[in-house]
Amino acid sequence: MIRIKLKAVLAEKGIKQKDLVAMTGIRQPTLSVMNNNSVKHIPLDVLDKLCTVLDCQPADLLEFVPDGKD
Repeated sequence: MIRIKLKAVLAEKGIKQKDLVAMTGIRQPTLSVMNNNSVKHIPLDVLDKLCTVLDCQPADLLEFVPDGKD
């Protein structure tokens, strides 16, 4: 399973989700499902915007968790 670590990265950087919407132009519902780790897919342009604004790498936002280890 792939776990989205957006919530942790935002907390670490002191950025609120609503501010990230303004900074990236990514729609609130998209960020909300990512924050709740219930997103089914992440378009590369969304990942690119997040990495650019948050000054991070995709690996900072995504984590592989083997089955049964969550």
